[in-house]
Amino acid sequence: MPEIHSEMDNNHVSPTEIKLHQKSRLLEIAFSDGFRFQYPCEYLRVFSPAAEVKVMKQPVHGKQLVNISLLEPQGGYALRITFDDGHDTGIYSWSTLHELGKNYEANWQNYLKRLEQSGLSRGDARVTDAEGRVVIKLVYFIELAKLAGKDEEQVAIPESVTNVETLLDWMRKRGQRWKEPFEANRLQVTVNKQFAEPYTLVEHGDEVAFVPRPK
Repeated sequence: MPEIHSEMDNNHVSPTEIKLHQKSRLLEIAFSDGFRFQYPCEYLRVFSPAAEVKVMKQPVHGKQLVNISLLEPQGGYALRITFDDGHDTGIYSWSTLHELGKNYEANWQNYLKRLEQSGLSRGDARVTDAEGRVVIKLVYFIELAKLAGKDEEQVAIPESVTNVETLLDWMRKRGQRWKEPFEANRLQVTVNKQFAEPYTLVEHGDEVAFVPRPK
């Protein structure tokens, strides 16, 4: 297991909010000391405190698309996390989660370095069609339908488009007339009929709808 950098004893901290953004494969936790962290599910999986992970000679790998399927509080001290690859023995204390959040950058860079040294990979990055394209359905409402000349369309998005924020940036670059209507503050965006955040992932087969906000 990769080394976990630690800076302080956080035994006194406890969560004030826990929210799983399953579509984006992110776990968000706010702590009593004011810190708020967003943990990629892959990060939590490869840094699992489970005993069988700690004794592995090679880092956990191939988990880029792993997701969390269940969260179970363990008394008032920890969180048991079940992942959709079947791993369910990791019990994360609040102090462990706090340290993982504070030291994310150092831990993650160390993990990537160990992957490279071991000749391992994070796994497949994106699901595509038979031609290697990421194709999504765009749905337009009200004046946006007039702008597009249609209510909906199928588009192949470039590799740079991975979430709602980068999708909106790409939409604005389709032409001058698209620029202003697709500013983030002018739209409500849903992905697969669920309200989306800027970091919500956009993946092959998704339906993304754009609804203008009332002026």
